[in-house]
Amino acid sequence: MAEIIQRDGTWAFDGSTVRITPGLHRSVPLFRQTYGEIAIPLEAVSGIVYEPERKRGRLRLRLREGADPLLQATGGRLPESADPYKLHVDIDRSGVAEYVAEEIRRALLLDQIPKEPAKTYLLAGPPVPVSVRSSDGTVSFDGTQVRIDWADTSDRVKRATGPRIIAVGDLVQVEWLPNSGYEDGFLRFVTRETVFSKLPPEKDPYALDLWGSARRDLLTALVAAAVTARLPHPSIRTGEYVDRPQLASAVPPQSDHHDVLLRRLRELGELHRDGVLTDEEFAATKAAVLRGF
Repeated sequence: MAEIIQRDGTWAFDGSTVRITPGLHRSVPLFRQTYGEIAIPLEAVSGIVYEPERKRGRLRLRLREGADPLLQATGGRLPESADPYKLHVDIDRSGVAEYVAEEIRRALLLDQIPKEPAKTYLLAGPPVPVSVRSSDGTVSFDGTQVRIDWADTSDRVKRATGPRIIAVGDLVQVEWLPNSGYEDGFLRFVTRETVFSKLPPEKDPYALDLWGSARRDLLTALVAAAVTARLPHPSIRTGEYVDRPQLASAVPPQSDHHDVLLRRLRELGELHRDGVLTDEEFAATKAAVLRGF
């Protein structure tokens, strides 16, 4: 067993699994504390490095592309402090860090772990059910469907549509961008009907506009990862390892675009007639829908 215990957390390697447990210190980001322990099979690892620095070093675990739904969902956009695959190491523990890194490298070599992209997710992703309250509303996922309950501060268009419930089978992908504190982020659920019609996040009833607490809104990445883990693997969606016909089933055929457009415009028209949308809001939202097509 190779193990290193630091204030940020503990990394332990038993020859087949790297187990990462976040620390309990108040300096550990809320995202890492909420995600909890992560068990990474050796076959999901592509490499590990220890980067010594003047005061504190850093262990970095690199995973194979396509192995982790969290990395797939966040696209490398997690803030460094929230990245669970990095560990700050006190300078007096650098020898232990180098030992852990060498043990993992040796196991990768002995087991001949490939470095090419994985064809399936090798990590389970965040456990479900998972629920996060963000600045735009509360998003929940139970493993089969996503539910969004809008906040009082959400856009009128969203509140007028009521809670949004989306079955996993209707989803094509999840798009996530963090709230940086300087620019808004979003969590968007792309369905077969909305794949070609993207409203601004603040108007889109399939998206959460992340504009409040960056620390709290970052937790929406857990929902994004949990949903992503249950969608077709990207190697299937892109056709990298399979025939193209499987990609075609991921998006609606071109002949359906007109029907989708009419349906969206009809919904907006009903909201306008009911007085939910003002003339200005209706015109702006209608223009956004038409631009999307």
